[in-house]
Amino acid sequence: MRARPGDAVRGPRVAPVPRRSGTLEPRPRRNPLTPLGWVSVALTFVLVATTLAAYAYYRSIEGSLRRLPFEVGPSRPPETGALNVLLVGSDSREGDNKQYGPKSQGLGERTDTIMLLHISPNRDKATMISFPRDSMVAIPECEGRNGATLPGGIRQINSAFNDGGINCTIRTLESLTNIKINHFVKVDFTGFKGIVDAIGGIEICLPKPVNDPKAKLVLPAGKHVVNGEQALGYVRTRYALGDGSDLSRIQRQQVFLTQVLAKVTDGGLLTDPVSLNGFLRSAAAAVTVDSELTLDRMLEIANSVKGLTAKELKGITVPVEPYPPDKNRVQFSQPAAKNFFESVRNDVEVTATPAPGKSAAPKIEHEQVRVQVLNGTGEQGKAVQVADELAAQGFAVIEVGNAPTTGTTAIRYAKKDAQDGPAYADAVATRLSKDKRTPVAGKVKPVNAQPYASKVAKLPDGPIIQLVIGTDWPGVRVQSAIPDSLKDKVVDANTNPCL
Repeated sequence: MRARPGDAVRGPRVAPVPRRSGTLEPRPRRNPLTPLGWVSVALTFVLVATTLAAYAYYRSIEGSLRRLPFEVGPSRPPETGALNVLLVGSDSREGDNKQYGPKSQGLGERTDTIMLLHISPNRDKATMISFPRDSMVAIPECEGRNGATLPGGIRQINSAFNDGGINCTIRTLESLTNIKINHFVKVDFTGFKGIVDAIGGIEICLPKPVNDPKAKLVLPAGKHVVNGEQALGYVRTRYALGDGSDLSRIQRQQVFLTQVLAKVTDGGLLTDPVSLNGFLRSAAAAVTVDSELTLDRMLEIANSVKGLTAKELKGITVPVEPYPPDKNRVQFSQPAAKNFFESVRNDVEVTATPAPGKSAAPKIEHEQVRVQVLNGTGEQGKAVQVADELAAQGFAVIEVGNAPTTGTTAIRYAKKDAQDGPAYADAVATRLSKDKRTPVAGKVKPVNAQPYASKVAKLPDGPIIQLVIGTDWPGVRVQSAIPDSLKDKVVDANTNPCL
């Protein structure tokens, strides 16, 4: 058994709130089209990434975007450096969308698709988080579409948009997740089809023949390149594929999204001026965005995400379980959902931007760094606990021990390692939560120390970095926005498309 020198010696469920008519919200019996706000992930990437090329041209593109004010109130989650974009689909039957239900004209808009695109603070990973429309959640008090106040209560999550619009949806998601939403993008039926047509269609794979008249999708089994109308049918069909659940459909939509993003970023679109022009004009006409997503903001985002591709996009559905009062509804599964949202808020490091005119230093991988962890808090077991967390992320922890009590956590390197030490120490500094700490030259003398059983097969060369844990210890950032317990639920570029 390894010595420990660092040792100093589910919430209550509530019933659904009655609707204003005094009756419980009935189970939806329509088979709604799903316009897929999430397809605007690709739009978000391309609109911002390509603005770097020709400012004047994209100013004209930006002018065709429809905008809505961002009004969610002053009480909001803190900024973490991440970029979070809310993506919703609208089933409005106005304008060209009347072909999907002329009798519904004038009745407003609903959504069955709510997704949150989370781009890590370091802009090297993207996570698409789906919120099942049948989730029963606590919706805060909001202003309704008619200007009246909507009381807070337990309702189906998509009613936040249906009754209160986009800003009520943002307030609801922020209250549920404590994740700050920076922007939103909304797309309708016709817009979705236009985007797919503009990129020349998307390849899908059907595990069996599909004949769904309501979804307007009739295709044999196998691979097909579908146009806008067929793509809309594919992503909205529910009972013809999978197990007939909304969760199964969400997984299929996430697979489709990875195909869209791959086509946009890796399929030559960005280097084909004619195709790119058609795509951008179709995309701009397809969406409504928030008033703060200006062209300057797009350029700012573009510079940070221009290296991100479909390979870095992972889709995940919020963990849910059956909702006891109604078997046709679900609720967030706890503590899994709470832990997941916490992981998203604390996912990856922010890498310092090189000063102008200076090239970035070579990236130091975790397995290249030898670390000595010293406990300066007086708290039992702290050195070993932190050492275990760093070792789990690949660092070559070699020693644990105690240091004189200190209030300030510090990352240190030997003065003799002034040339390479800062880069190696920086690899450790970026794994700590909250504000990034600047490594300092000069080590402290341990009170005691002994070897740590490193999990690295071969110890690396290079400087030994000393992590001294103070009473202000901020914690170690998690390695991924998706906890290990949910890794088997991930949809990414490697997921079998024949769902």
